[in-house]
Amino acid sequence: MGGRKARDVAAVAFVATILWANPTHAARADTVTIFAAASTNLVISAVNALYSEKGYGGARASFASSGSLAQQIVNGAPVDVFVSANTRWMDHVAELGAIVAESRVSLASNRLVLIVPAASSLELAAEPGFPLAERLGDGRLAIADPDHAPAGAYGKAALESLGLWQGVAGKLARTQDTRAAVALVERGEAAAGLAYSTDAKSNPRVRIAATFPASTHPQIRYEIAIVAGRDDGATRRYFALLTSPAAASILATHGFVALARPTP
Repeated sequence: MGGRKARDVAAVAFVATILWANPTHAARADTVTIFAAASTNLVISAVNALYSEKGYGGARASFASSGSLAQQIVNGAPVDVFVSANTRWMDHVAELGAIVAESRVSLASNRLVLIVPAASSLELAAEPGFPLAERLGDGRLAIADPDHAPAGAYGKAALESLGLWQGVAGKLARTQDTRAAVALVERGEAAAGLAYSTDAKSNPRVRIAATFPASTHPQIRYEIAIVAGRDDGATRRYFALLTSPAAASILATHGFVALARPTP
């Protein structure tokens, strides 16, 4: 816990230095590039639009699983800000010196749910002993690949905690990220799926059948950091906006729980 507290204090101090520069100064001509977890698509797109509206310059994002994005960053991809859906992949890039360590901030949290097609009558529960494999019948359970995507890793941990993983292991439809898992369910190509509640709530073609207790998996923690070698004025302006009350409001609108201490 001491290490996390120290890191949080350093992060607050770092954000304070961002605000020292007047954000109304003309932004650089080039565009800030963000690599972000697929589940943050709506949030980051809204923040990017706000960044441009404020006259700071352009902002563009690439969305994929956190593991895929982390590997690209380690391999030298030209990106300014990394938004990871868990601490594992942020730890990975940090250990390899690929981010500005003092910029690392915990941005938001989420919930893990079981989803089914909106028109499905399938009833599910996220509790010990529930016959999930039996309820799926010949259908499959869509899940982001646990080896690369945080949503899948959280999902596997939750199912293991409830004693359900072994039963469904042979019925999985693995996808590259959580939004792809949701897509399989909405098209009826999977009987059910594991997803973040924010992805499910924003999609009228699926419904939440059950919510996993937070105690069944590690806390879902989205983290952000500036990529090493990309710490300039424009990147700092974007980073300050991403940790601002305006961004916290956007996160709340889309069902996330903001964790970062907003900067005024």
